[in-house]
Amino acid sequence: MAAATRTLGGPVRPRQSRLRPLGPHEVRIAGGFWGEKQALNASSILGHCLHWMERIGWVENFDRVADGTIGAQRHGVEFVDSEVYKLLEAMAWELGRNPTPELERRYEDLVRRVAGAQDPDGYLHTAFGHEGQRGRYSNLEWGHELYCAGHLIQAAVARLRTGHDDLLVDVARRLADHICREFGPRGREAVCGHPEIEPALAEFGRATGEERYGEMAALFIRRRGHRTLRSTLFQGPDYFQDDVPVRDAEVLRGHAVRALYLSSGAVDVASDTGDAALLAAVERQWERTVSRRTYITGGMGSRHENEQFGEDYELPPDRAYSETCAGIASVMLSWRLLLETGEAKYADLIERTLFNNVLASPRGDGRAFFYSNTLHQRALGVELAQDELSERAEASLRAPWFEVSCCPTNVARTLASVGSYFATADDGGVQLHQFGDLDIATQTGEGQTVRLRVRTRYPEDGLVTIVVDEEAEFTLAIRIPPWARGLASAEHDGEALAVAGDYLTLRRRFGAGSTVRLSLPMAARLVWPSPRIDATRGTVAVERGPRVLCLESVDFPDGVPFEDLEIDPGQPLRSEGSDTAVSLRVRQLDEPDGLPYGRRPEVRSDGSLDARLTPYADWANRGPSRMRVWIPAVIRTA
Repeated sequence: MAAATRTLGGPVRPRQSRLRPLGPHEVRIAGGFWGEKQALNASSILGHCLHWMERIGWVENFDRVADGTIGAQRHGVEFVDSEVYKLLEAMAWELGRNPTPELERRYEDLVRRVAGAQDPDGYLHTAFGHEGQRGRYSNLEWGHELYCAGHLIQAAVARLRTGHDDLLVDVARRLADHICREFGPRGREAVCGHPEIEPALAEFGRATGEERYGEMAALFIRRRGHRTLRSTLFQGPDYFQDDVPVRDAEVLRGHAVRALYLSSGAVDVASDTGDAALLAAVERQWERTVSRRTYITGGMGSRHENEQFGEDYELPPDRAYSETCAGIASVMLSWRLLLETGEAKYADLIERTLFNNVLASPRGDGRAFFYSNTLHQRALGVELAQDELSERAEASLRAPWFEVSCCPTNVARTLASVGSYFATADDGGVQLHQFGDLDIATQTGEGQTVRLRVRTRYPEDGLVTIVVDEEAEFTLAIRIPPWARGLASAEHDGEALAVAGDYLTLRRRFGAGSTVRLSLPMAARLVWPSPRIDATRGTVAVERGPRVLCLESVDFPDGVPFEDLEIDPGQPLRSEGSDTAVSLRVRQLDEPDGLPYGRRPEVRSDGSLDARLTPYADWANRGPSRMRVWIPAVIRTA
């Protein structure tokens, strides 16, 4: 196994960008909130994913290809290969973060089994191209061959970026070379129905130094939007983002994960080719999508049908799809835009999405997951057997595994690499975009070595302490979350600092032991939806720090009519430590005679009660419950 230290870095490393991302060798999560999440991933989620994929035959598929017996014996839908590859990526990041002999053994065994299924010309997929199967690339709309290849290539990028050029990287090189031959300028003029190959090839080109991989990614981006994919009665060209070229679109549309992966690849291509117009197009699409098609949790995708975006302001909480994978893809896109522009709004959305949408997926023990993420559960969830495969769970309790289990492995690779989203560097200094217990050791473009220790109890507490471990002159920039702007305070070695704008920026020579303390206000606050969102008109939500809070029925006595609870926005919210409570009242309405419509109803109060609010990401960890994020507000009448 040869070291490849020149390729060290995180999931994204542009050749040139306004901000340089720090890899796992430069920033490490040292404990605290995110340390607990990474420990859960290492101790539970990785093994859980491997157990299920072994149990139901998804790994065995590779063995059957290798021994020539695959035929009709293949297990799972066409794209389950990608789950094995995402698990390999998670293992690679985890081995770079905290290597253990047992994880190394599991990783190497899995890589050998995958490599055994690769054809001599580099092609690799267990559902096509073998005796008794459909031909290669015979169903680009739904076959997911290039999508799966993209996830394998991204796993190889993780291995390279953590300092290893091994068998997995060799498999990825041969597969990428095959794709370049098959789909290059003199090959098939086609694209994959599910984008993913685009960011994968761009990053693989950066990690290996092979220009042809990035050029192939750019060619796939240029081909998209010319209606080459076959539509169906229920999936038009917009579902595949094949209706208009990427640079001409005004908003993200269609299947949410596909749209976000494609946009991530477009930013990669724009960055590497200096295509300012393409970058501006994606920025424009992000802006409108966030302002009109994104849930308060950062979730994206409001329609269960086709897992897709709705129209502007179509954001029903009780029918939110808000797929976990779409949240992860949103983080991927926002991170790339942050690196290119340095604008805080992208880091703001990353924080919102990670704390609420993404972390809602895994159960507290890391052995069950949400696929979609409703914001309003009307009925009690159903207890699911923990040893049975589930159909795609749309909104109930978390399931141990799904027939389509893209989300658990996506969570695994994200948590294993999440530290890479926290900080960046540039010529003059270091930028801190997210808060956690971090150890940072890097160099600025000016050649200054910067060593920082960041410690905090965030999101429980708003105090963030940054200690400079080695004397150096540099600029330290610390993001101020939008809810704290104008309210945060800070000091440097006891001297009060003025805090204004998106970032607190300090340029000075810091001595060893020099300390910056940032204090963020953590009082709970009411949040009102846009009046254009019909489904939430007349309601309010509650946030504390970066977390969206919710009401959960397990916190109420039996017999309380959960759907008739309402909040008086004029009454103060109460916080005790990290707990937040609200005073609610119970609406009393006359039951309708006939249709539930008529004259304006008379609303009476049937008493009041105090209620504890739960962080949305933690809901359904205490058994079946009803839940709502948006709480009806008391209507004042003259």
